[in-house]
Amino acid sequence: MEQSPPATRTDGGADEDVRLRRLLTSLGAAMTAAGQPTHEVETEVVGLAAGLGRPDAQVAVAPTLVTLALGRGEPASVAATGGPLRLDQTADLVVVRYQVSAGLLTPAAALDRIAEIRAKVPRYPGWVLFPGWLLVSVGITAVLQPGWANIGLAAVAGLLVAALVRVAAGRPLLTTLLPTLAALVAGLVIFGAAEAGWVIGPLRTLLPPLAVLLPGALLTTGIAELAAGAMVAGSSRLAFGTVQVLLFALGVIVAARIVGVPAPMLGNIAVRDLAPWAPVAGVLVLAVGVCLLESASFRLLPWIVGLLLLTFAAQSLGQDLGGLAVGPFLGAVVATLGARTAELIRPTLPRLVVFLPSFWLLVPGSLGVLGVSQIGLDPTNSLATASQAVGVITGIALGLVVGAALAQALARLVARRGPGHARRVVARHAATTERRSGR
Repeated sequence: MEQSPPATRTDGGADEDVRLRRLLTSLGAAMTAAGQPTHEVETEVVGLAAGLGRPDAQVAVAPTLVTLALGRGEPASVAATGGPLRLDQTADLVVVRYQVSAGLLTPAAALDRIAEIRAKVPRYPGWVLFPGWLLVSVGITAVLQPGWANIGLAAVAGLLVAALVRVAAGRPLLTTLLPTLAALVAGLVIFGAAEAGWVIGPLRTLLPPLAVLLPGALLTTGIAELAAGAMVAGSSRLAFGTVQVLLFALGVIVAARIVGVPAPMLGNIAVRDLAPWAPVAGVLVLAVGVCLLESASFRLLPWIVGLLLLTFAAQSLGQDLGGLAVGPFLGAVVATLGARTAELIRPTLPRLVVFLPSFWLLVPGSLGVLGVSQIGLDPTNSLATASQAVGVITGIALGLVVGAALAQALARLVARRGPGHARRVVARHAATTERRSGR
């Protein structure tokens, strides 16, 4: 917790230490709120502190707070993580981090900038939630279950889920029940259509409208944190993500029971009614939907689309060569390494903004819900179903770890060959921003 600085110091050191601690904890809390794994946040904050003349800084990051001291036995500051950041806020935060490391922002100015980012209103108006959700639902369906009837039903269910999200905003009780309610409403629509014979493979069709809400990032980040030794953060994320999966599965099971869908219809049935280019078109549609939902600038669209296509290609190749678990592993490796490579090419490019949409494409949370729902509806195949879901989620988490290791090696190589590149790019970005604000 924050301690009062000694009043006897006259050289300004104590005040400077307080400002520096506030900056580093605020920056670490914002990075955690943006979805970055805690062990990565700790590494980056310690590195930033060393660059600012504090090589002995100690930091502990949890999913809900950040604690930091500038040295052993020195006063510590604590900052709560706060609410999650949108992709546009994450993009601005990346620029602040680089500007601080390059000496282009003082601690006081950086703190003000972080507060502005936290308070930033969405880039697009509130009604954009509906077309954004529609595009995400359609895009993922074109990848996961490419059939015209499936895409149409997913679009309708996506709009209904978006309406529920809009109603639940600012209502804590409804927000808590949102996973179950969303799965129930979408399930009634899609299972009802399947019972009427309008669509096949309803369970896979149900997943895309729920993809934005599913805890895929929580589950895979939790496993990656455990693999990296962040036991408290990893286990807490896994526990919370598992509860979310169970809440979604409850809604799916209740909807299936209400409609009375027979068990054979609820298998993992894939549809391939459209041309081979349909999944590629789905990736493009998904990228546009992500930009709308997360208020990301469309200037980032080429980077998002490029990484999504690479991730999709790697995932498809892995599934063809090694099965269901190998595909997500390769997809996660390519997504992690590709995002880091893009950041090395353009340091002000927010790596997380480019990377996070790949979680929706890999849909680990979707497969977890699918598996738990199948177990609840047809317990006879519970072992095989559970093993499949665990294998996919574990494959993605291991892919994140391997991709991060390769990315770190690449970053060290680039740093040795061109250490001034990032500083020059950030300086140009800051000058451009100042000119725009001046106009």
